[in-house]
Amino acid sequence: MIVSTGTASGKSLAYLTPAVASCLDGGTVLYLTPTKALAADQLRGLRELHLTQVRAATYDGDTPFEERTWIRRHANYVLTNPDMLHRSILPRHASWMSFFRRLRMVVVDECHGYRGVFGSHVAQILRRLRRVCVRYGSTPTFLLASATASEPGAFAMRLTGLEMDEVTVDASPKGSTTIALWEPPLTELRGEGGAPVRRTATAEAADLLADLVLADVRTLAFVRSRRGAETVALTARAKLADVAFSMPYTGTPLPATHRPETAKPTTTSPPQATHWSSDMALNNAIDNDPNNRPDHAPVNGPHHGSSHSPGQGPSSSPAIGSADRPAQGPAQGPADSPADGSAKGLAAGRCGSAPTGAPESDPAHIPSRNAPDNPLSWALPDISDLSNLPDKIAAYRAGYLAEDRRVLEKALRDGTIMGLATTNALELGVDVSGLDAVLIAGWPGTRASLWQQAGRAGRDGQDALAVLIARDDPLDTYLVHHPQALFGQPVEAIVLDPDNPYVLGPHLCAAAAEIPLTEADLPIFGPTTTDALDDLVNQGMLRARPTGWFWTRRERPTDLADIRGGGGSLIHVVESTTGRLLGSVDEPSAHTTVHTGAVYIHQGETFLVEALDLDADVALVTAANPDYSTFARDITDISILSTQRSHPLGQGTLHFGEVEVTRQVVSYLKRRFQSGEMLGDEPLDLPPRTLRTRAVWWTLPASAVTPLAEAGIDLGGAAHAAEHASIGLLPLFATCDRWDIGGVSTELHADTGLLTVFVYDGHEGGAGFAERGYARANDWLTATREAITSCECDRGCPSCIQSPKCGNGNEPLDKRGAVRLLNTLLTTA
Repeated sequence: MIVSTGTASGKSLAYLTPAVASCLDGGTVLYLTPTKALAADQLRGLRELHLTQVRAATYDGDTPFEERTWIRRHANYVLTNPDMLHRSILPRHASWMSFFRRLRMVVVDECHGYRGVFGSHVAQILRRLRRVCVRYGSTPTFLLASATASEPGAFAMRLTGLEMDEVTVDASPKGSTTIALWEPPLTELRGEGGAPVRRTATAEAADLLADLVLADVRTLAFVRSRRGAETVALTARAKLADVAFSMPYTGTPLPATHRPETAKPTTTSPPQATHWSSDMALNNAIDNDPNNRPDHAPVNGPHHGSSHSPGQGPSSSPAIGSADRPAQGPAQGPADSPADGSAKGLAAGRCGSAPTGAPESDPAHIPSRNAPDNPLSWALPDISDLSNLPDKIAAYRAGYLAEDRRVLEKALRDGTIMGLATTNALELGVDVSGLDAVLIAGWPGTRASLWQQAGRAGRDGQDALAVLIARDDPLDTYLVHHPQALFGQPVEAIVLDPDNPYVLGPHLCAAAAEIPLTEADLPIFGPTTTDALDDLVNQGMLRARPTGWFWTRRERPTDLADIRGGGGSLIHVVESTTGRLLGSVDEPSAHTTVHTGAVYIHQGETFLVEALDLDADVALVTAANPDYSTFARDITDISILSTQRSHPLGQGTLHFGEVEVTRQVVSYLKRRFQSGEMLGDEPLDLPPRTLRTRAVWWTLPASAVTPLAEAGIDLGGAAHAAEHASIGLLPLFATCDRWDIGGVSTELHADTGLLTVFVYDGHEGGAGFAERGYARANDWLTATREAITSCECDRGCPSCIQSPKCGNGNEPLDKRGAVRLLNTLLTTA
């Protein structure tokens, strides 16, 4: 069964009741979640029940080894994640014999998080789990839960391989949520080609977070990268420290009539003469931080045409560039205002509203907190020492120690912390009741994630605020100017492909190592299993015997499947002077993130990469403090291996099929932090990498493009611009992030002999994103054209046709030509 109802609708109770009943009846329960934070939150809730017969424990990478033996032998409610199930529990199933024999229920919480290649891996892990259960004679019930699953029954059946009932009726009480679409203003800075640059979403989020915390509004700010979360928290703390320093405090408690609970917004609007920015409690005297620049970096360029490969993306430090490659991964009214042109609701009714033309605050003229003329005296938190104000904000992300994460979660719940900047680690289901507002710095990739994150506020049934802050990105710009694409629309269909041979093969090897495969097992793994087994035998991965298929190698088969990463071996990042292991990156990402000369960021520390040794799987780094960032450039070539489907599209033709992408990092750029000045292009000597994947591409015949060329359109620049924008808009129609996909455009492709634009999946074997684009091509490309035409720039900017991953330095680009080209493609002659 799958329960698919809204956030805070009682799904946890729906599975917790039968799960606890199973434990009380002598059975066991396995709970799966995508994140450690959610498992820890569920464990806290279980322990608050004080049921001694329910022996609940988390079993994940944070679990001490001395506790793991006790859990295997005695726990009857085990909370874990797909990674531990894949690498530890299933390979050692004999140690879990007692647990599996009594297994009554498998809970798969927040199941919409299992999409793309990660979801395909989880689908095969669940099939391996079912097979192990059969071995021990148990037939557990699978209960899935999600607040944002489209076609939940069909998706759950594809994920588990089991027939599904679905529960979708939601009658839970809810408060109202005000949604603001916030587009940062243009700055005086200029990017590549002199394009105007907007203030960054992270800088805007830091300002809003500080404003809301100062107004006693408990707020969660979602930021796309780990470094971004740290930056937002640090910047917001600095702003609060500035306020605490600038605002004298008399030590007298605030009168009750000046407190938020009793204040009336109509009586607190400051007069024209005050210096408070529109609708916010905090002055923005330090608003323009020169370090808050867009994370846009040219990285790759094709041998012919232009290319944008998928890759590391925002999950890594923005200071380390990556090409239009996919990554783990998958941002959004008029400037400085909600979509309706006003600033209403931005403090959830707690702040006064200043005139939009009010000048920026001068800290020297901020009135005393309790002074009669202080328009925000009621909005300030009642604390005895304003010097503690910055401590009300913290950052939260993966990579922290487990005990540190638990402390932060508790502090947010009890109000010790009023503002938390986080990655999507807190997106899924964590009970942080009492939140008033959520800030979302950048389109989170899908409508499903948007509503998940917005749903973190108002979980006690109270009214709430959610602000979607647009990045300088085509999709974000499109959404803030086309709110109809967000509201009243169903969430995206969840795309996964368990039959992908690059996913299926490693899991068949792992299954054979767990229990030798037999003919009876084949239907569990899907219709392509027989062909995949033949390939594995031919490769020497498995050995066929009369009784079945066996794993006979010494290495661990679970190492063949990197269920969250980009595949390949891990490159260890080591500090050369101390030998300290800082972390690791997957081999594909190493080419762009830890190449020789790269600037590498780790937990706020900056390092320079001395050398990358791919043979030894190590990158040596040394501590440094450079005033520049680095961005890798690569060249990309693409060839068509097979065309699986084609159909006419306007005056052109749309295709879907298998392609081979060859990429080689050839140099890296150094760009000064504060000014964006290019300091040089340093050559690199790294081996090429080949990716066999699936792509959607469209072609236009010479008869259609000749009139454009005669009209003075730069066909190469037009195709390049259309490719950039289409990569940016595909996530609106496929459950992916722009970093999950790549692209190549060329005026004349060797395999087609025509003007061709490719968009391909950035994962080996494909992930279903390009196929989704093929199915929704007319809507997708129409939205792409609208995104370009609605942008207010003259020649193209990061909000429409410039890409943060372009290896050609976003040259050539022809904005007007891209619109003409897409008109030609979408219009029948």
